[in-house]
Amino acid sequence: MSVLTVLPHETLCPAGARIETSPGVSICDALLENHIEIEHACEKSCACTTCHVIVREGYESLEPPTEKEDDLLDKAWGLELTSRLSCQARMKDDPVTIEIPKYTINHASELKR
Repeated sequence: MSVLTVLPHETLCPAGARIETSPGVSICDALLENHIEIEHACEKSCACTTCHVIVREGYESLEPPTEKEDDLLDKAWGLELTSRLSCQARMKDDPVTIEIPKYTINHASELKR
């Protein structure tokens, strides 16, 4: 089992969360499976930046981002050196801690609220 820690986010996860998931699962899927409704406007196909997260701990345990992911990340709001697209970052055995940025560049959400 892998452990994903989500730092508190004002609207998506106010109390933060500790998620146990299987290695190989994307951070995005782990969040969605645990009712943390992170945006993913491109249906997790690495074509936007709405699922952008900042890896606060465990960045080195993830596979490196592809060139395509790096190119897209350049457009993300609040980009940091440890930013990843959660649809592309897959968990391994090591624990990972993430922060979901307050904003995205998305102008319309696909989420039904």
